[in-house]
Amino acid sequence: MTEATGPVTKRILVTGGTGLVGRAIEKVVADGEGQLDEEWIFVSSRDADLTNAAETKALFEQHKPTHVIHLAAMVGGLFKNIRYNLDFWRRNIHINDNVLHSAYETGVQKVVSCLSTCIFPDKTTYPIDESMIHNGPPHSSNFGYSYAKRMIDVQNRGYFEQHGCRFTAVIPTNVFGPHDNFNIEDGHVLPGLIHKVYLAKQTGSALTVWGTGKPRRQFIYSLDLARLFLWVLREYDEVEPIILSVGEEDEVSIREAAEAIVEAMDFRGELVFDTTKADGQFKKTASNAKLRRYLPGFQFTPFRQAVKETCTWFSTNYANARK
Repeated sequence: MTEATGPVTKRILVTGGTGLVGRAIEKVVADGEGQLDEEWIFVSSRDADLTNAAETKALFEQHKPTHVIHLAAMVGGLFKNIRYNLDFWRRNIHINDNVLHSAYETGVQKVVSCLSTCIFPDKTTYPIDESMIHNGPPHSSNFGYSYAKRMIDVQNRGYFEQHGCRFTAVIPTNVFGPHDNFNIEDGHVLPGLIHKVYLAKQTGSALTVWGTGKPRRQFIYSLDLARLFLWVLREYDEVEPIILSVGEEDEVSIREAAEAIVEAMDFRGELVFDTTKADGQFKKTASNAKLRRYLPGFQFTPFRQAVKETCTWFSTNYANARK
């Protein structure tokens, strides 16, 4: 919990507060981005089971937040999604409904939920923007998670139209940074690669990247995303969601991402691509034009610098990192 030093007018509850984005928000607040009238409360699954309506309501009644950043979710990489689409749907639908309804029932002024670019239609034109979320089915590999996340947008609209609630959502592209889940089987591509390079370096073996390395992604550093979350919480008044992303010109291939990690960790071994493994969606290029209209001068951390900082954090914290 981060105490306010002035009169408190905002009590901000962050669900999923010990995950990748929650830890990043906690860091930027602690490093001086918090405001005097804000009290920050970071909670995790140890504080309440958000799939349980009674526990969620009790959490809200205990902390009495005026604002909520909703990050809690069942998440995983491509192969975990493929195996557990039903679980991703059910758990996330329960979590999101419980959080949003408890926020409504306890008079929360604003909720900012976190979506994902995987919610967009599989068959679409690029770049994708905020108006295209519901234009067709998502990629079949993670339809459970994608539809559950889409429903937050539907619920936000419903709470606004029926009750006047200021509930909104952000759509980040692929997030990475310190405190990520570096599990090779179930994590996302970048932290999984960082862990693989670390192990390959220890054992002197080749680095095997799953897939062809050709799919392209926009990666956003968690600390950049955290700063943008604070802006959305304080300044962004639309119910319609907003994409938080680097520009289209900053998209990189999985091969390029792997090469950045290899350089950051000074790996000298062979780089091999296992083309028997699925690539997932080839691209999901997102437009950040709406964000740039609001914040034309926002500076993103350069990709290779952010990768280097993340690799250094993982190597330093290997014993305790999620993996």
